[in-house]
Amino acid sequence: MKLVDNETTICTLCRHDLPLTNFTNFRENKVTKTFYGRTLIHKGYALLFYRKKGSTRKLIQQLKYRNNEEIGVFFGNWLGELLSENKEFKSVDYIVPVPLHPKKFKERGYNQVTKFGEQLSHHLNKPLIEGKLKRISATKTQTLKARFERFNNNDTKFQLEDSSFFNNKHILLIDDVITTGATLEACANEFQNAENATISILTMAFTE
Repeated sequence: MKLVDNETTICTLCRHDLPLTNFTNFRENKVTKTFYGRTLIHKGYALLFYRKKGSTRKLIQQLKYRNNEEIGVFFGNWLGELLSENKEFKSVDYIVPVPLHPKKFKERGYNQVTKFGEQLSHHLNKPLIEGKLKRISATKTQTLKARFERFNNNDTKFQLEDSSFFNNKHILLIDDVITTGATLEACANEFQNAENATISILTMAFTE
């Protein structure tokens, strides 16, 4: 649908059709339950449900593969305004995006979560920290793998440089979509190397 004045990225009608999760309990919802028994998550939230067919999938694909970083800005502003109002993440110290492997970054030219994180940083008044968490192994695109294979994937590894930087800090890990949660689990486990670190998770979408 064509945009009109005062509309950016997505028209107002399409925005109202997006499948909001409407999670009201930030400590117990489908996001946090994904990590039960796998890694310790303080809070979790996703704005939208991600389905095989639908607007959310189309938007995320445009963001990841079509160089449409304005979608990250759009979601960052939307979630940033929401969270700055309810104060759920006011105790966060740092916002950390899931990093791309250098090879993938070179191919794509950008991390699809960076613009999202920049807007969250602005609204929540918390610093965005990039470069300290590094992906040290490249994997196939998640969508090309069977669900069981993805869930049991041990190839995706991350490395935290200077873990003491995050001692006694509340880290908000951000990503575009949660599928099995394996990638975010690996990131969260790496932050366990910091002393007394608290980890929360925030994503644009959650796969039903």
